[in-house]
Amino acid sequence: MINPEDYIFSIYLSKVKKSLRWHIAQFLEIRWWKNYLSNKDVTTYLEWKIKYWKQLLSELSELKIPENANILDAGCGPAGVFIALSQYRVKAIDPLLDEYKNLAHYQPERFKNVNFQTQTIEGMDNQSFYDVIFCLNAINHVSNIELAYDNLCNNIKENGYLVISIDAHNSNFLKRIFKALPGDALHPHQYNLKEYENFLTSRGFKIRQTLLKEKGNIFNYYVQVAQKLG
Repeated sequence: MINPEDYIFSIYLSKVKKSLRWHIAQFLEIRWWKNYLSNKDVTTYLEWKIKYWKQLLSELSELKIPENANILDAGCGPAGVFIALSQYRVKAIDPLLDEYKNLAHYQPERFKNVNFQTQTIEGMDNQSFYDVIFCLNAINHVSNIELAYDNLCNNIKENGYLVISIDAHNSNFLKRIFKALPGDALHPHQYNLKEYENFLTSRGFKIRQTLLKEKGNIFNYYVQVAQKLG
């Protein structure tokens, strides 16, 4: 018979491990951004990034953005998709926004249509409803992935869209190794494509498009377009 105190302690220890893993990932994330942007001209980088996002949006053939759409960029980073959405009302959230203020490439004053808020995806309320939520290069970095998917999905209007990018494992064997080590400290969560699909379909979404953006030996990088069923 399991000792209740041992059971409670095991739950507590599990939560501590998850929290520590997430904080390590956040520390590594901001360090990565500082290193990555250190030798990049600000104007050149932002011009390139806007073109990158516009190209991606053009490839998402199943994404239908209403003319007066209300959009969320969840886990926006210093130069997320918000920089290519000047014609829409956008809210951009990220737990590291206060850290990004130290980066010259983060220029929120340029984007008058965007409301920036330092916030985790797990910390979102469920009172705002969006036509489209973008979660690009972010879901692998959250602390509680189930809660993150809950909040993203709950904040979308019926027939609205969630556009989410994922690094999906190609090998279940390597996935188990990465989970145990972890082999990729920047990304606390390790799943394959089928598991990522299930995060959406189990929450009442239909996957309209799965775009393979980059093929790798360990991970494939996909962008999924999922629609909330009415």
